[in-house]
Amino acid sequence: MAVAQEITPFLSFESQAEEAANFYVSVFDDGKIIREICSPEVPGGPPSTIIGVDFQIAGMHFTALNVGQDWKFTEALSLLVSCDSQREIDHLWERLTDGGEEVQCGWLRDRYGVAWQIAPGVLLEMITDKDPAKAQRAFQAMTQMVKLDLAELQRAYSGGGGECPEGAIRSERVV
Repeated sequence: MAVAQEITPFLSFESQAEEAANFYVSVFDDGKIIREICSPEVPGGPPSTIIGVDFQIAGMHFTALNVGQDWKFTEALSLLVSCDSQREIDHLWERLTDGGEEVQCGWLRDRYGVAWQIAPGVLLEMITDKDPAKAQRAFQAMTQMVKLDLAELQRAYSGGGGECPEGAIRSERVV
């Protein structure tokens, strides 16, 4: 089976690859298991077992594999989900933090330790706006949140006519 993308995120688990893949496909509406990867069957040996899973979420392919090592995931690599609505942010946040941990600024760690960023798709546009006051207000609002609130980010971004609120830091944009 050919995968359309050239780079596939490969998630290594000690022994929870199938469990994790099933969890991830249950979180995303379009999630699906592509195939199970089984150990080769050896005549007279133990029966074949599932050692990995190819799956798809949000249109992207992943592979989860049991490697028998207790390697830890870190925030050095995270998965960013660009959401279209607060409803989508809330849904993904609730599901991915179930058994996991909230962090800050839209970041969380799921029950397997994988780092995620759950953010509105417009956030990057807001915090890189050519108007430094708008960008700064949106950035400041984001840094005060754990789960991101789209309405609050938009309110901070628009800021009542473009003036910086009292106490906000003004910055010069370097291009």
